[in-house]
Amino acid sequence: MARRNSVWQRHKYKLNGLVLLLPFWFLYQSLTPVFPPTWPAQQVGGFEIAPMPLNLEPPYAHHDEYVKDFYLTFSQGDISNIRQGYLTIGPTALPLAQLQQGDEGILHGSRHGQHVHAIAPKTLSASDKVWLTLQTWQGDILTTSWDLPPELLAQR
Repeated sequence: MARRNSVWQRHKYKLNGLVLLLPFWFLYQSLTPVFPPTWPAQQVGGFEIAPMPLNLEPPYAHHDEYVKDFYLTFSQGDISNIRQGYLTIGPTALPLAQLQQGDEGILHGSRHGQHVHAIAPKTLSASDKVWLTLQTWQGDILTTSWDLPPELLAQR
């Protein structure tokens, strides 16, 4: 009795080859990330800081709060002079006393750049800004803001 070749029998080697090639595709994607452009740098105190969102996606839920990931580059100033720093998104900057109550929005990283999960509302609006609040070791509180670009607002 002759055995009929099923679709699975004819194409199982092609599927196996695809499964073997997928790790190389994912490796390539992870080694060549694409980020949105960096926003204009601003001078705040002795620091010149430029933020960059890590993607154009809307904020996501993280430990019962909504956050948006950013990377901040410092082109002037010594990061070791910062006691604490926070990044938030909203119509106004949150007070430092309120920011210290939680563990979201804290800048962390190295002297080359700081990563932050910025505290954000569930949906971004045109009235929202990105607020950076820094406290130096001398107790000075520095605050600056950036307007949200239209491409970030379009992702709802």
